[in-house]
Amino acid sequence: MKDFKHAVATSFDEAATLLADGKSAVIAGGTDLIYGMKGMHSPNLADTVIDLKRIPDASYIKEENGVLKIGALTTLTEIAENETVLKKYTVLAEAAKAVASPELRNMGTIGGNICQKPRCIYYRNEHDAFPCFRKHSDGKCYAITGVCRYHSVFGGLGGCFAVCPSDTAPALVALGAKIVTTKKTWEAADFFGLDQKKFNGENINWIDADEVVKEIQVPALASGAKSTYKKYAFRKAIDFPLVSAAVIVNGSKATVALGGVYNTPKLFTDVDASDAAAAGEFCFAKAKAMKSAQVDNNSNAYKIQIGKVLVKRAITELK
Repeated sequence: MKDFKHAVATSFDEAATLLADGKSAVIAGGTDLIYGMKGMHSPNLADTVIDLKRIPDASYIKEENGVLKIGALTTLTEIAENETVLKKYTVLAEAAKAVASPELRNMGTIGGNICQKPRCIYYRNEHDAFPCFRKHSDGKCYAITGVCRYHSVFGGLGGCFAVCPSDTAPALVALGAKIVTTKKTWEAADFFGLDQKKFNGENINWIDADEVVKEIQVPALASGAKSTYKKYAFRKAIDFPLVSAAVIVNGSKATVALGGVYNTPKLFTDVDASDAAAAGEFCFAKAKAMKSAQVDNNSNAYKIQIGKVLVKRAITELK
């Protein structure tokens, strides 16, 4: 594990100031950061870890003027068990409950879940054994010629085929949420991505190195709308989504945000919900499986079929 210094921030602005050196990282629950530090996945690990837990009043769930507001330090367990979220924003409660295990949900925060690092097996390999280009200017995407069964079926931003691993990200995108940071207010649909030009490609979002998530804002669903989150993984607990679907149905129309199939949540709006099976086919009409000739029994084609079924099941359940 890499040695690091420890600092304490008493406000989000102070944390952002401390991050300005470009050699620091923030920690809240720490369920992802510490894992990366122990595995030494990257040559760009933080020299200083900045503790956010001392920031007052940063963990809350409340409704104000028809908007659900969630503090960045609110745990996933708190979100999953909150009566308001369960009743009115079901897709988010179900997504939060789908994360990892009870112990990790008790520690992990919503801010951390949407700011975690990629889960690609090459990116996460210990001691930076595979120098992918998310970490190295002269690196490459090893999934193209190697193991690709966990990767994108909708192409890759900048040639990277790692998928967005967050369970809550598709839910927030489907809900049309906003993400408030120390610099700006992002639309959730614009928040996730990969910026190799700024060389922070190790993030799953566009935020700057000195930018910190403060709050999540979720608008109320339309009257009569229903929502749910469906997830497929090899194990029921702890596993990250191989495919997931955050679905909202309002009358004859559905909004679908897919997870685990692209670098970002893949959003589809105004989906015809009258035929659930056709809706699943529509969402994956442009999907294309990866297959490496250098690795036996290696393809992610299964994601396409499973994704269609998840969308079908979600819409059928909500109609």
